[in-house]
Parts: sequence; C-alpha cells; structure tokens
Amino acid sequence: MKENKKVLLGMSGGTDSSMAALLLQEAGYEVTGVTFRFYEKDGQTAYLDEARELCERLAIPHLVYDAREAFQKHIIRYFIDTYMKGQTPVPCTLCNNYLKWPLLQQIADERGIYHLATGHYVRKVQAEGYWHIRCGADPDKDQSFFLWGLPQTILERMLLPMGELTKVRVRELAAERGFQRVAHKRDSFGVCFCPMDYRSFLKEHLPEGSIVPGSFYDEEGHCIGKHEGYPFYTIGQRRGLGIYLNKALFVKQIIPEENKVIISDNLQSLEQNEMYLHQSCVINPEALLGRDDVVVKIRYRKQANRCTVTRIDADRLHVCLHEPLASIASGQAAVFYRDDKVLGGGIVE
Repeated sequence: MKENKKVLLGMSGGTDSSMAALLLQEAGYEVTGVTFRFYEKDGQTAYLDEARELCERLAIPHLVYDAREAFQKHIIRYFIDTYMKGQTPVPCTLCNNYLKWPLLQQIADERGIYHLATGHYVRKVQAEGYWHIRCGADPDKDQSFFLWGLPQTILERMLLPMGELTKVRVRELAAERGFQRVAHKRDSFGVCFCPMDYRSFLKEHLPEGSIVPGSFYDEEGHCIGKHEGYPFYTIGQRRGLGIYLNKALFVKQIIPEENKVIISDNLQSLEQNEMYLHQSCVINPEALLGRDDVVVKIRYRKQANRCTVTRIDADRLHVCLHEPLASIASGQAAVFYRDDKVLGGGIVE
C-alpha cells in the first residue's frame, strides 16, 4: 500500500485515544476512529457512545468492530488457562501483539488507510534498517513493555502522537481545546477485563470446584499451612499468603498437579542466573544476540537487568543474566532494551 495521509486510530473512549484523534487531526491527517468491542462487563457500552460523540465533534468517521468472540477465545481463555497451569499470564502483551494491532492493520488495509495509531505512550525509531518501539517521554506512563512483538509491517505504519507527551500535558491540552470531559477522565488501571482482583475473576469464570484448597509446604517438604488453591498465587508473592511465621515468606514454586505451593523464607533461593523464552521476537539479531550491553525486564516498571541473549532455535532464546534475578515466573514476558529502544522479547518458559 502506498503511504497516504489517512490514519486509522484505535479509540477506547478514554483520554489518551481521544487526544490522539485531536492531535492527529491538527497535524493534517485524515483520521478514522475505530472502537473495538473486546469485553463489556455487565453489558456496559458507555465507552462506545463516548468515542462516537468525540468523532462527531471532530467530524471524523467512527467505526465499531465487534471482536468479543476473538477476545474471549484468545485473551480471556488464555488468561484463565495460564493461571490454571500455575503460570503468570501477560494478557496486555498478547492482546496488543496478536489482536489489537493486527486488527487495526486488517481494517486499515480494507479501507485503503496507510497509517495506524493508538493512544499508547510510546515512540518509535529506525536504526540500522529496522523500526523499533522506544520508551515514551513520560516514564510514569511508558507502555513499551507491551509492544515488543509487533512485526516491521506494523511498526513502519505506526503513528504515536502521545509518545513525546506527559499525561499531565495531555490533560492540559485537552482542557485548552475545550474538551473538559476528556481532560478530567479517570485513568484505567490493570487488565481491562479484570481491573481488580484476578482471583474473583477466576472464580466467576470457572466451574464450581475447579479451584480447591491445598497446602503450603516449605523447601524441606513440611506442610506449613493451607492455601485457597494454587491458581491464586504467583512466583515471588509475599503478601496475602495467610500464613504468619514472624518472618518474610515468598512463593517459590507452584505444583498444579499436586495443588501444592512451595514457600521459602529466603528471597535469594528464588534467584536465577538464566531463563529460557519461547514465542520470541528478535527485531534485529545483530543488535541483540551475543551482546553484553542488553538489559531485560520481566515486569512492567521493574528494574532492568543486564544480560546476554543467544538463540536456541527459531522460536526459543536463552537469556544469561549478569546478576541473579528473583521471582522469574513461567508465563511472564521478558523484554529486551538498549537505552530506551525495544530490541524484542519472549515468554518465559
């Protein structure tokens, strides 16, 4: 497709995507907004009206795309199944890399629209012939951790109007332009379909009896208490265990087939010097593999650790950590950076 001034913008009805629409229009782009119906708790659809009303005010087309079936199948089912395997899911990564952005590309292609955009707080940069996601200018809102798996065919078409802005400045710009409701909209937190306690979500979506109480064990195999069911715990968890031994306790291992959770009072015993990844994405092999100036993050907002990455096969990577890292959980995402540039990532085995 030839590059043109048309852009398809994913619009949730929130502050960020609403301001992205306004800023793109001011920059001279012909904006079309699309709102994805991914998940609607208790049938709430006010977000559709808010997105539509903003598009009407800006005099831009507004599309609604019903992706609830795909979201249920590929994101919610994965979320539940991963916890039931005793692992830690990363639904926002999966959604962005395999659903949201590919859908934007598909719809844009159908309509002859070249550019793709969202309200993500990230930037992009081209280096050595490859496009990379860069961290957003606002460190408190940076969302680069979730976009490590996008292909070049999407990256090259992305417009990211929020990347150079802080959230405070975005609210100021909305107010200055007379969009008071947009300026004062509350931020959403956590997973969109499960913003609060995932345990309640699992109980609600699984047949009764799927999760049953079991036992905590120490590293020597002694039973030290009862737990509510292994899916309710994650590697490295410290709070909410319900056992009190006058010392800090951490979840070290989860054994789903035996409904066991292994507890340690020594955080160092959770440390690892290496990890293996599958479903990997390497943007530029020369910029990542075998180098000693790469850092890896295994959690959004967690400190980055220096590492050396080698390829095992087309899908798998080996990560040698320069310093031990605690609380590595199977199912998590691991994302590689140099400075503020995303080099790729994968899912911890």
